[in-house]
Amino acid sequence: MKQTTMIEEVIARLGLKGQVNGISTGMNSWQGGGTLLRITSPVDNEVIGSVYQADVKDYNRVMEQSQEAFLAWRMVPAPQRGEIIRQIGDSLRAAKDDLGALVSYEMGKSLQEGLGEVQEMIDICDFAVGLSRQLYGLSMHSERPNHRMMEQWHPLGVVGIISAFNFPVAVWAWNAMIAWVCGDVCIWKPSEKTPFTGIACQHIIRSVLVKNNVPEGVSGLVIGGRDIGKMMAEDPRVALISATGSTRMGKSVGAAVGARLGKSILELGGNNAIIVSDQADLKVVIPAVVFGAVGTAGQRCTSTRRLIVHQSIYDTVIDQLIAAYGQIKIGDPLDSKNHMGPLIDHDAVKGYQNTISIAQEEGGKILTGGKVLSGSGYESGCYVTPTIIAASKDMPIVQKETFAPILYVMKYDTLQEAIEIHNAVPQGLSSAIFTLNMRESEMFLSCCGSDCGIANVNIGTSGAEIGGAFGGEKETGGGRESGSDAWKAYMRRQTCTTNYSTELPLAQGIKFEL
Repeated sequence: MKQTTMIEEVIARLGLKGQVNGISTGMNSWQGGGTLLRITSPVDNEVIGSVYQADVKDYNRVMEQSQEAFLAWRMVPAPQRGEIIRQIGDSLRAAKDDLGALVSYEMGKSLQEGLGEVQEMIDICDFAVGLSRQLYGLSMHSERPNHRMMEQWHPLGVVGIISAFNFPVAVWAWNAMIAWVCGDVCIWKPSEKTPFTGIACQHIIRSVLVKNNVPEGVSGLVIGGRDIGKMMAEDPRVALISATGSTRMGKSVGAAVGARLGKSILELGGNNAIIVSDQADLKVVIPAVVFGAVGTAGQRCTSTRRLIVHQSIYDTVIDQLIAAYGQIKIGDPLDSKNHMGPLIDHDAVKGYQNTISIAQEEGGKILTGGKVLSGSGYESGCYVTPTIIAASKDMPIVQKETFAPILYVMKYDTLQEAIEIHNAVPQGLSSAIFTLNMRESEMFLSCCGSDCGIANVNIGTSGAEIGGAFGGEKETGGGRESGSDAWKAYMRRQTCTTNYSTELPLAQGIKFEL
């Protein structure tokens, strides 16, 4: 079904009508000086619009505006910054249906997931409002008499955010709302595959900033590819880079930022696994595995890619999974009857096909799926069937992340063996175990268990809540964003000591007579 007319109406309601050609910052009608980027939807291959990418001159203009805006924004009391974030949250609530539909159409995830992504933006706004009154520092006892010690937190400056296509708005919001409430300003480079959701968000936020007489440079947007990302990573004016994407991209960004001793938050690849114990409740296992492996067409960093099943229930689990996969409806993601939409583009489809071929060459057996769909409703060529492959832990392909709905299933005998299989990959983002045995669950959560940044019991690998710090270890990058005390990464710590005595006692009792 063609969605062009409906999406045109959505774009108009989001305030972008007449502006779809040549927007890079959301500021007035400014046009980028770079090449024209033409965006088509993976849903039906229809053109959404075109946008001029930023060039070096455009980037520097946005940077200069952000630097100037920071001087004013950092002086606004944090609770007042929180009030502006509250208004942004209300504006996102009003635009939720339209923005969710645009996310779905531009990226290809189901409408329900698109709406859920916008809800995550709203939720992080609410979190940031509360945080605006909780940017606490510690008070410490000094070893010197009549001295007071404390620590306080100050904003960093310009925060650069590089986001990925799979969550075109939510992950940016995790960073931006926290950075703004901390007193930073942000420059956002959305994925060049999904720029229009970024433009829409910038338009929504700009209206709130203008209404509150806040400098527009608090929120900057630059559209572009790797060249823009490279500029941001190498730019000493960017105090912190938060980058989401592949491990390859993260290594490049991390090296560039590290070379100038800058700060970075890296959210990179995931090769997430679920261990299914023989003492698991399969009624909750099956839907968790299906959602984790099939949701967003396997294009989440937290997607379930490996299933490690106790050998005594292996056949039962496989039978139930294949039956569940047979019920998955694939098609137009804006149709609520469908569970799974397309992959992002034809390159992703080639990656899906190549991975399946390699898995078979290495001894894997396709249990279901493995096809690219064609015909009516699948004209874009980006629709594939979710795939289950019986695999061995020794297959090299199992070590790699493929952004597609491919699930490798393996057997284990003892829990120790399952944990070893689980941890034997370079990535370390999300993990889960399904068991009703307390000892097994506690072992999985112990220092001898999962080596990932996220570890769940009787919950799948997808669906992290914004209240907890999100991120992973090893080649996932080690960064944390969103909730808990992740806000500290967006500020600089300062230890302060005040001497209110009439003398100058020195630390450690040192005497320095004059």
